Amino acid sequence: MGEKPYLIDRVVGNGRMLAALGGNGRIYRLWWPRIDFPQHVREMVAGIHCPETAEGVLWLHSGDEWSHQQRYDGDTPVLITEAFHKRIKLRVVGEDFAVPGEDVLVRRYRITNGSDRTVPLRFLYVSSMEIAESPKYNTVAFDEGADALLHFRHRFAFALGGDRPCCGYQAGKAVEDAADGFLQGNRIAMEPEGALAWDLGRLAPGDTEELTLYLAAGEGRDAALSALERAKGSGFRVLREQTVAHWREYLESARPVFTGDEVVDRLYRRSLVVFKLMSDERDGGMIAAPEFDETFSRCGGYAYCWGRDAAYIATAIDRAGFSEMTRRFYRWTVKVQNSDGSWDQRHYLDGFLAPCWGMQIDETGSILWGMWRHFEETGDASFLEEVWEAVERGAEFLIRFLDPETGLPRPSRDLWEERDGEHTYSAAAVYGGLVGAAEIARARGRMDQAEAWQRAAEGIRGAISHRLWNPERKAFLRGLKRAVSREVYEAAAREGKKVVAETDSKGYVTYRVWEDPVIDASLLGLSVPFDLFPAGDERVVQTAAAVERCLSTSPAGGIKRYEDDPYIGGNPWIITTLWLAQYLVKAGRTEEALRWFRWAVDHRTSLDLLPEQVDRNTGKPAWVVPLTWSHAMFVLTVLDLMEAGAFNVNSRQAGS
Repeated sequence: MGEKPYLIDRVVGNGRMLAALGGNGRIYRLWWPRIDFPQHVREMVAGIHCPETAEGVLWLHSGDEWSHQQRYDGDTPVLITEAFHKRIKLRVVGEDFAVPGEDVLVRRYRITNGSDRTVPLRFLYVSSMEIAESPKYNTVAFDEGADALLHFRHRFAFALGGDRPCCGYQAGKAVEDAADGFLQGNRIAMEPEGALAWDLGRLAPGDTEELTLYLAAGEGRDAALSALERAKGSGFRVLREQTVAHWREYLESARPVFTGDEVVDRLYRRSLVVFKLMSDERDGGMIAAPEFDETFSRCGGYAYCWGRDAAYIATAIDRAGFSEMTRRFYRWTVKVQNSDGSWDQRHYLDGFLAPCWGMQIDETGSILWGMWRHFEETGDASFLEEVWEAVERGAEFLIRFLDPETGLPRPSRDLWEERDGEHTYSAAAVYGGLVGAAEIARARGRMDQAEAWQRAAEGIRGAISHRLWNPERKAFLRGLKRAVSREVYEAAAREGKKVVAETDSKGYVTYRVWEDPVIDASLLGLSVPFDLFPAGDERVVQTAAAVERCLSTSPAGGIKRYEDDPYIGGNPWIITTLWLAQYLVKAGRTEEALRWFRWAVDHRTSLDLLPEQVDRNTGKPAWVVPLTWSHAMFVLTVLDLMEAGAFNVNSRQAGS
């Protein structure tokens, strides 16, 4: 088996189990017992053996003779995949969903003979599982009592069975052996691979057979087998009805939104589903996206919780009417806060520190800002009581982190996680965090702290105003003290630019160029969302114009992150484009905002999922799908536009 593809843009899940599928209906990744880690699937494929009409097994995911179509069932995350074999006229309709409240993935297959002759059919399913992301120490066995294949390693176990008895099984070396349609009956093997087969009988022209598979997970074999038994006892129709009812109830609990645009409304509802799918049912953390690059071959990974992303996402969730989800998230942030008051760059959903690049100060600022936004939305004083100690520690950390030389937060990684320096966006996030903390202190009657934190925030605003305006480019600088190589440092010094070198306690030198003049979409953060300057401030107006002028892409359109962005080809992003749209709404320029908003809507996937990026040449969704932050920016933009009357709908319908 080759490397798994990067672009996997179909997801099903239930907050404890998450599966990523391809456009062919094949499961490429499965996470459990949390949606971020660990991942268990190496290879999982289904096929049909028609010995009288085709040689070998016709694997549903491969071959030019299969055509595929996919859709979600209404607004639910029940994925329907239709596969049609052109030569032998077989139609296979698959349905995939995770059962709410259960550790069970349901895979339903409905097979119809569209030919003019009767054909015998056998259905095969190969499951190769590298449990807990390890190729070592896996065992697969056939459990005769459960009529199921059992995969297990350490505390993780998975039981795979159908709603009818199988006609064959094989443990070990199944991927290659199953290709001829017949299994060897080996009962147990210390290997990842296993397979099951079901005899579907002879299908007359027009006849249909149905088969439901259940993949149940548990801590230990008994738990997995018990979950499988419960699923079989309930049956497909009951489990499907429970799943559909669960998602219907969830969406009905949102604040009603009606823009009058069917596509926008549908995408809005799908965004709410994405929020739930990407949220941990157990503790409330939320991931940026389903992981797709486990080996870090082209990026640093995505299935983690960033405080920055999550503050935007939580704000969108709040405004959509799901305040309890947001409160659970902020409870989670309190648990993962460092003893010094800071928050690290990103975490696993179980609270442990994820792989990271060090301090990223916008994370701490964003969480404090988001906590205040949650209180603004709910007015729940008990929430402030719950988070007060975390707010106090976080605000004091931000003040200690200020650089006395510049008045800005000291060097850390920027929001794109590529540069070290004193970044304008990071300073805006810290300003927002301190203002939020001051408002929380004021609401609790802690006036001395409120005044101190507000004063520190105003100091940051003054420093940005004094130090970061770049009249040459008519835009704010991206930041100060950008770390560079020695060669870049020396070249800048020869050109007469201000530079600085810092030596640490061990004698290592960091070289910095004083000013970073690159136009970056994150400069919009000075106004949206952190309100450091009003949208009408002439410098903000000119900066937004520079963003639009310098970062618009062609021919695909949209706004890229910054000038000469090298990441994945320098594509436009959904979040940056919607960021500009949000600023334009705030500036009262709704028609211009709608143009950028429509671009984002037009570049959703066929399943109404929003990517991170759009290929700058083809205009097709690219890289990460779905990106939760993209969906959050979409929801926030919809609500901003509704409040501005852009859809000619009473703003009260947006829950404003």
